[in-house]
Amino acid sequence: MSAPRILIIDDNAAIRDSMGDSLRLEGYEVEEASDGKIGLDRLQAESFGAVLLDIKMPRMDGIEVLQALGESGVRRSPIIMITAHGDVETAVECMTRGAFHFLLKPFETEVLIAVVEKAVEVQSLRNTVAEYRTESCRMLGESEGIQAIHATIQTVAPTQARVLILGENGTGKELAARSIHALSDRFEGPFVDVNCAAIPHDLIESELFGHMKGSFTGAGEDREGKFVQASGGTLFLDEIGDMSLDAQAKVLRVLEENEVRPVGGKEVVSVDARVVAATNKDLKEEVEEGRFREDLYFRLNVVPIRLPALRDRVDDVPRLTEAFCEQLCRQYGSKLKRFSTDALKALREHDWPGNVRELRNLVERLVILVSKEEITAEDIFLERRRTEDRSVDLFSQCETFEEFKATSERLFLQFKLEENGGNVKRTAEQLQMQRSNMYKKIEKYGLRS
Repeated sequence: MSAPRILIIDDNAAIRDSMGDSLRLEGYEVEEASDGKIGLDRLQAESFGAVLLDIKMPRMDGIEVLQALGESGVRRSPIIMITAHGDVETAVECMTRGAFHFLLKPFETEVLIAVVEKAVEVQSLRNTVAEYRTESCRMLGESEGIQAIHATIQTVAPTQARVLILGENGTGKELAARSIHALSDRFEGPFVDVNCAAIPHDLIESELFGHMKGSFTGAGEDREGKFVQASGGTLFLDEIGDMSLDAQAKVLRVLEENEVRPVGGKEVVSVDARVVAATNKDLKEEVEEGRFREDLYFRLNVVPIRLPALRDRVDDVPRLTEAFCEQLCRQYGSKLKRFSTDALKALREHDWPGNVRELRNLVERLVILVSKEEITAEDIFLERRRTEDRSVDLFSQCETFEEFKATSERLFLQFKLEENGGNVKRTAEQLQMQRSNMYKKIEKYGLRS
């Protein structure tokens, strides 16, 4: 295991040499920068186990370096501020801007070593947590398209840039959004997701911005909106393409002013939420057709990420299948099952209109219904036939008429959702049902869209 790297940023060569020699004797790898600008460039390009940053320097002082790091959104290494001119006010300012510790010259070598050891320990813990967060939110796959998406997410996550995630239903847009949040400096803050298509038009403003008690019928108490709930974290606006033009105008104003006014409220509330949006629609086409505001599109589309359909990365199907199988076997407490070579071949050859979500749903049914340890291509064929035929004897299953109606409705809606690849909008249109009612049914029966 390589030694932790320490970066010393100080314009005094003698001090750099003195601190560097002490740290090298403790086994650290030491690198140096002779002024704040050089040090800032290094910190924006790579991370260190700890940074020793002098406050008083020409060109760019230590406080300016801290400020620039904060504005750039770069995840910082633990920074230990050093100065011969320190006072309580300066120390407080440095800590407020994110410094890890504060040392006043002259200091004992033992004190320096102790503080650096603690900073390195904290950074090591941060890295471990970051690796866990990355793996828990990471999109599985080794295809070229997925690797390119991983690289983009790694680059954009530490910044404050807004991201627009594009892709068909079931491609993993929410997972991509959670990955961006997990790898950002906001990871300790909330991740608040809003399905814009599921909120009735007359409630969207209340849902996003909050409301005051008595502001409308049913408003029995004050309620925070999603923008306020997401302050300090990430607000994920899913299916943003289904939002009404009126709601779009209000969201645009929040993005421009970073403040909201609750419905029925007189005072504005400041918000600090990073917005990540997603849609399965072509927003350029929606703009041309007058269904989406061009100015909001440009606000959201700072960094676009387009997720490929599963049929365009079939090489990832075996990896996804095995990962889902292992995960679901653990979830259901069953013995670990495996997919045969012919089963994986059959899965690769499927068209997957419902993308990754459809694959996971199929694997889940097979894990539950197939009793043997190896799942074969025949098992997949039989399960698909069962799904298509729905040859379930409801008459013997249900004891009451109400139970029969609920069971048949649940099976019918699940079948139609899967038939439409999990696309709620298309399913609702096919069934001539209000989309908001469709979402209520999905929630009522615990269906997978």
